[in-house]
Amino acid sequence: MYFFLSNLSFADICFTSTTVPKMLMNIHMQTKVITYEDCIMQMYFFLLFGGFDNFLLTVMAYDRYVAICHPLHYMVIMNPRSCGLLLLASWILTFLDSVLQSLMALRLSFCTELEISHFFCELNQVIHLACSDTFLNVLVMYLVSGLLCAVPFIGILFSYMKIVSCVLKISSAGGKYKAFSTCGSHLSVVSLFYGTGLGVYLSSAAIEKSRATAVASVMYTVATPMLNPFIYSLRNKDIKQALRKLFS
Repeated sequence: MYFFLSNLSFADICFTSTTVPKMLMNIHMQTKVITYEDCIMQMYFFLLFGGFDNFLLTVMAYDRYVAICHPLHYMVIMNPRSCGLLLLASWILTFLDSVLQSLMALRLSFCTELEISHFFCELNQVIHLACSDTFLNVLVMYLVSGLLCAVPFIGILFSYMKIVSCVLKISSAGGKYKAFSTCGSHLSVVSLFYGTGLGVYLSSAAIEKSRATAVASVMYTVATPMLNPFIYSLRNKDIKQALRKLFS
């Protein structure tokens, strides 16, 4: 679990670093200009680390499933080699996705004056600003993004269905609480990640106000990665005691 947590922390730091420094510089310099090359690079790294976060949460759900449903075989199934292979597969899939989407964006031609109604170069916004035909780009974007989001999400749901059915078979209330507490932090992070992400794209599809979309985007690109370490630190007894003292 801590092996995957360290990688999640690394992905979160990189994920926020793709957008926040540029946003802060824009506020300080009172300018929103970004070069074409920087825009493509920002979009590439955003897709890379955002997708890696997505796959890593799925791998962590599988880790919790094995720990709760097959505790005696946990060290055999989740051995260092298996963990390394799961991590490598996550990196490869997200790398291929970000490279494909960036190369598809490079084939587009743009007009001279552009204004992205967002606080960073988001793929969907960039495609809609192109002057050339974007049918293939939109098709690839929705097919690949839908596949790479739907499959991990289904995997997480399936893992938790198995976990719930396994925990309900435990006779003691203390055993049930202990089993659920081991995956409570992960479930909170998953809810934040998918909830805010879906909220951004549903709100952008429903309303045309760029300000509202930008505010919603800040939630899943900045606020969610910042909350992840706090959520997982609540598993530590010393942190819990410090919080109780603070609020009392």
